[in-house]
Amino acid sequence: MFPRGFAWGAATAAYQIEGAWQADGKGASIWDTFCHETGRVFGDQNGDVACNSYKLWDEDLKCIQQLGLTHYRLSVSWARLLPDGTTQHVNQKGLQYYNKVIDDLLAANVTPMVTLYHFDLPQTLQDQGGWKSPDIATLFDSYARFCFQTFGDRVKLWITINEPYVCAKLGHEDGIHAPGLREPGVAAYLVGHNMLRAHALAWHSYDTVFRPKQKGLISLALNSDWLEPLDTDCAEDIAATQRHIAFTLGWFAWPVFVTGDYPEVMRTFIEANSKKLNYTGESRLPFFSKEEPAILGTADFFALNYYTSRKVTSASGHFGSLSMKSDAGVQDILNPSWPISGVSWLAVVPYGLRKLLSYIKKNFGDPAIYITENGFAQVGSLEMEDVQRAEFYKQTISEVAKAATEDEVNVCGYFAWSLMDNFEWADGYSARFGLFHVDFLDEKRTRTIYHSGKEYAKLIQMYSSKHFDTLPDELSK
Repeated sequence: MFPRGFAWGAATAAYQIEGAWQADGKGASIWDTFCHETGRVFGDQNGDVACNSYKLWDEDLKCIQQLGLTHYRLSVSWARLLPDGTTQHVNQKGLQYYNKVIDDLLAANVTPMVTLYHFDLPQTLQDQGGWKSPDIATLFDSYARFCFQTFGDRVKLWITINEPYVCAKLGHEDGIHAPGLREPGVAAYLVGHNMLRAHALAWHSYDTVFRPKQKGLISLALNSDWLEPLDTDCAEDIAATQRHIAFTLGWFAWPVFVTGDYPEVMRTFIEANSKKLNYTGESRLPFFSKEEPAILGTADFFALNYYTSRKVTSASGHFGSLSMKSDAGVQDILNPSWPISGVSWLAVVPYGLRKLLSYIKKNFGDPAIYITENGFAQVGSLEMEDVQRAEFYKQTISEVAKAATEDEVNVCGYFAWSLMDNFEWADGYSARFGLFHVDFLDEKRTRTIYHSGKEYAKLIQMYSSKHFDTLPDELSK
């Protein structure tokens, strides 16, 4: 059972589905630049056309209605709305597109959840330093205010930034996501810090200027694996697991939900490793300024992206160079008993989501929680009768129901990733997460529902017929 008014959704992101990368005055984003460089993405693929949702939105809406979704999570492209990243130049065609999407969703009785930033920074802002620049926070706040002013009369659920951990680490430490920087042990912490500053400014802007009239809710989407000790009787593995959580989920959730600052263990280990490796610069983990709006409390709900779980063991002293991995001193391990989804990193562990939900309830003030992404990939030979993925959704949603009823976690919604097959970042089109198959060899980009999509629709219908009445008033309106 789920609470009355539970959000049943699917999610997408602008760069992954829209295509039309140069159409109607859109500016370039860092992912446009990244994908057009050889060797960055599987098969040198790109999002130039993707699912062509910019032109085929009506087909997307049909998919949403066929599933019986109550909610749809999408992102708006900063570069499509503001080609140079600033409000000095508003792209009216981009504005018209998103107005139509939002209006069509509402006309179909589907609630939009809108993400302001899902990895696709305007290239003009990257040229000015991107997320490493302290100025990016005020630029993002200006963009957010524009969106609140423009769409906030209809949008009541907002996400500022999607997966700041992934943006920071994969884009600035590992170099495998845009903008492709490899500055280990330094840049990611700075980027994460500026993302938190940007989020906080936008939240305060919404809270003071727009919320009184618009009465919406706003958060940021944090990704996290469920982590547990490799050896549950080993004190070092237990401590390593707690440290791993601090360096991933805690990096962003601790400042927002607990203290307004980073986890103490995170700063302690980073500074100790700096000393050990003779790093003489300023603290690699920045400090929040008391002159800026507070970080603590800048989330009206907890938005969680969950995909997989890991076992954790201590690896302190195993690394000889500066990096986030050497700072944390942990090693995560796949349990060989866990089945693997299409991509190598995605072990299928439905119970991990229930455990993670309970952890969030216990450690972050029992917040209202939306599961804003969760999914299962196919790679290689595609099966329209994707029985494994259908079973994954059945098991996972069952675990979420147990969290809601047995563990009394305040779960308010579940969004499957993804509505349809799309451009999966560095994996290009090789990984298929969709509830709908997209034929990328067909100019029409034909959408065809998978077996798992049909089963997800049945689950929505089944669970929607029985519920309990504990959803908070502000989330049930």
